[in-house]
Amino acid sequence: MNHQEQALHYPLNDKLPEAGQTIEIAPGVLWIRMGLPFALNHINLWLIEDIYQTDAGPAHGWTVVDCGINSDATRDAWEILFASHLKGLPIVRVIATHCHPDHVGSADWLCTLWNAPLYMSTGEYAFARMMSAGLPGVDGSAMFPHFRKHGMVTADMQEKIQERKTYYTRLVPTVPTSYHRLQDGQDITIGQHAWRIITGFGHSPEHVSLYCAALNCLISGDMVLPRISTNVSVFAAEPEANPVKQYLDSLSKYADLPADVLVLPSHGKPFTGLHTRIQQLRDHHAERLQEVLDACTTPLSAHDIVPIMFKRPLDAHQLTFALGEALAHCHHLWFEGKLKRRLDADDVYRFVRSSTN
Repeated sequence: MNHQEQALHYPLNDKLPEAGQTIEIAPGVLWIRMGLPFALNHINLWLIEDIYQTDAGPAHGWTVVDCGINSDATRDAWEILFASHLKGLPIVRVIATHCHPDHVGSADWLCTLWNAPLYMSTGEYAFARMMSAGLPGVDGSAMFPHFRKHGMVTADMQEKIQERKTYYTRLVPTVPTSYHRLQDGQDITIGQHAWRIITGFGHSPEHVSLYCAALNCLISGDMVLPRISTNVSVFAAEPEANPVKQYLDSLSKYADLPADVLVLPSHGKPFTGLHTRIQQLRDHHAERLQEVLDACTTPLSAHDIVPIMFKRPLDAHQLTFALGEALAHCHHLWFEGKLKRRLDADDVYRFVRSSTN
């Protein structure tokens, strides 16, 4: 355990729910952990006891927060949960914190199976629908021309990107055709408690976190993770985005939460120490930005920056996120005027320190 991890507290220590099992992490809130076929090999999902209206009056059920990817293994794990851990009660609502496949991939299956509505922010729902449909600009084929402009120019690199062409549509083949909107600052009542919606940006279009004052719990999604920094990338659909600034600005929205709030992240273990972790994340990005600025004494593409920021070997899945994140840090410095951007004769953008830095 490194020094940063020691500053956080993990109330369950090393206890984890097995596939198809649950742990009650707070009154009426169950922790589920499902596998992923990536280096980041799991996602945390949450079941919250709920109350819904029927013709006969109020009845009890469950709200699901995040769903897992679309896969046989995910559905098998859910089926075990249905049979053993729902107390014979139905799923009455599905909430997806954001549009990434591990969060929304099984939403349509769950919503159809239980005749349950989907709740998302508008930005996340729209992107999920667009990417699941494979629309031009957000489909896999849009990646290579975008990344080529930032230095990924060889045939071998193109082949690696092609491996990712059907990434989203495989993991999220369908999305429900209607949804209920979640908006920043509003409360959503789940069971006996109100949960405040906190939207965040930079990692995804309009990410939703949920804070319950009565339970002193924050379902942070991917916005605040205990051991890794969430990915902030520039992708083809928004080629001149500034997601690092958006992300850092979004972290300020958690400033009024209690110091001892229990954070329920999408990856890693539940922890306390939210404000400590947010400062660690700010420090992390400050260090990466300085690293990029120091490197750009000569013109460099975002692809040139990747091995400076990421010292380990990267597979195709990791490479796209690494290049997107390297570009995001270049863009932050470019928008601040610390870097200049130029389009060279080979049609590649390169960044170099401005004369004032």
